[in-house]
Amino acid sequence: MSLAVVISRAGVGIDAPEVTVEVHLANGLPGLSIVGLAEGAVRESKDRVRGALLNSRFDFPARRITINLAPADLPKEGGRFDLPIALGILAASGQIPKESLDNHEFFGELALSGKLRAVHGILPVAIKARNAGRSVVIPCANAAEASLVEGLQIIPVEHLLQITAHLSDEKRIDTEQHTTTTASQGSANDLAEVSGQHQAKRALEVAAAGGHNLLMTGPPGTGKTMLASRLPGILPEMSETESLESAAILSISRQGFNVTGWQQRPFRAPHHTASGVALVGGGSQPRPGEISLAHNGILFLDELPEFDRKVLEVLREPLESGEINISRAAHQATFPARFQLIAAMNPCPCGYHGHPSGRCHCTADQIQRYLGRISGPLLDRIDIHIDVPNLPHETLWKKSGESEESSNSVRQRVCNARTRQQQRLAKPNHAMNNREIGVHCQLDRHGERLLQSAMEQLGLSARAYHRILKVARTIADLDKSETITTRHLSEAVNYRRLDRRIRS
Repeated sequence: MSLAVVISRAGVGIDAPEVTVEVHLANGLPGLSIVGLAEGAVRESKDRVRGALLNSRFDFPARRITINLAPADLPKEGGRFDLPIALGILAASGQIPKESLDNHEFFGELALSGKLRAVHGILPVAIKARNAGRSVVIPCANAAEASLVEGLQIIPVEHLLQITAHLSDEKRIDTEQHTTTTASQGSANDLAEVSGQHQAKRALEVAAAGGHNLLMTGPPGTGKTMLASRLPGILPEMSETESLESAAILSISRQGFNVTGWQQRPFRAPHHTASGVALVGGGSQPRPGEISLAHNGILFLDELPEFDRKVLEVLREPLESGEINISRAAHQATFPARFQLIAAMNPCPCGYHGHPSGRCHCTADQIQRYLGRISGPLLDRIDIHIDVPNLPHETLWKKSGESEESSNSVRQRVCNARTRQQQRLAKPNHAMNNREIGVHCQLDRHGERLLQSAMEQLGLSARAYHRILKVARTIADLDKSETITTRHLSEAVNYRRLDRRIRS
C-alpha cells in the first residue's frame, strides 16, 4: 500500500498539538492535494516540496498524491510541514524506508534547493516531543534553541539529502543532546549610576523583593526611566522552568528567541501609542502581546497617562490572573502573562507641578483630569506609588557612582528576601491569596489601628488593603523579620500616597 505516516506538530498559542501527516499515492491523473484545514503557507508547500525533491535528484511520483493533515479541525499554518510532507512522499513511493520514520518528529521549511530553513515555535515543539518520548528532526538553525530542553534527542539537518541518507542508514547524522547554557549577564546598567533618589531606590528594592507593581511620579529628567531600566539588574535569576516558559513565548512570536537571552528576565517598554492588541496580543491567528512577552519579567510603561485609557484597561484582568485569554471567531488561545508592571508619569500635563522653579501653570482642574486618565481600578492594582522629585544641584555634581550602592549589593538583599518567600510559600509575596495573607501577614494591635486609620483617610478598597499587607510582608522579609512591625506597615502605607492625591 502506497501510504506513509509522518509525525509533526502545529502551533496553537504556546501549545504544540500533534499533527499526523498522511501521504497516499493512488492511480489516476497526476496531481497533489492537501487537506486538513491548511492555511495558505501550508497549501503552497506542494510547490516547494516538488522543487526540493526534483533539485535533490529524487523522483517525484507521477501519481495522484493526497496529503492529509490530521486532525482535520486543527488549523495548520507556516512552512514547518514542508519536511514531513516531502519525507512522506519519499516513503510512500519507496525511496526511503517507511519504518525509519518511526519515533521521530519532523519540522522544517524547504528551499527549492532542498536546504532547510528555520521555523518559529521550535521550543514548545521540543518540549512536547520530549514528553512523547520521540526525537526531533529540525533545521540546524533551530538546534541551539531545541537543545535547551533536557532529555531530548535532536537531529539537526541542513539539507533534505542529509536526512534521507540518515533515514536510509547510508550516512548517519550525529545527534545532539541538552546543553547547559550559561546564563546571560544581567543588565549592564548599574543602580549606582543613578545619583540620589534614595527613596525611589528603596521602593525599587521593595518592588523587586516581592514582585510588586510600581508607579513613579515626578518631573521630566528626574531619573524615572533610569531607575526602571536598572530593575532587571537587581532581580533574582530565573529558574529553569521560568526560563523555558519565557523562551517558549518568544519562540512563537515573530521576533523569535535568541539563546543569548537565556535566563535573562524580559524587559518590555512599548511606546504609549501602542494599541490594546499590541499589549495583550491578538490577530486572526492569536499571537502573544507585550504582556506575554514580559512574562516572568518587567513591563515598563513610560508616560502612563499618555496611553489610551481603553488600552490601559485591558491590563486589569491579566494583572490579577497572570494570563490572557484571546478569543476570535475561529481561534482561541491562552497566553501566560505574569509580569511586573513598572510605570512612570509626570505630576501634571506640563510635567513641572511642584518644581522649585515655579514654571508650572497648570490649573487644579487640568491636573485632576490628567491624573484621572488612570482609572481607580488600575491604580488599585499598583502596590507602590512613589514620588521621584527634582534633584538638588549639589547631588548632580557628584562623580558618577560616588557613595551610591551598586546593583550587586541590592540584588543580594533581594535574593535573600525571595529565598525567605520561597521557603514560606514557594512563590513571591505579590502572589499570595487572601487566605495566605491572613496566615502570614498578621498584625499586632497597634498595626491594626494604623491600617484601619489609613483605610479611612485614604478611602482604600479591600484590594488595596491586602496589597498593603503584602508590601509590608516584603519589607519585613528584607528586614529578616518574622513578624510585621508598625515600622514595616508604616512604610507600606506610605507607598499609597497617590490614592490620596487622585481622590482629593
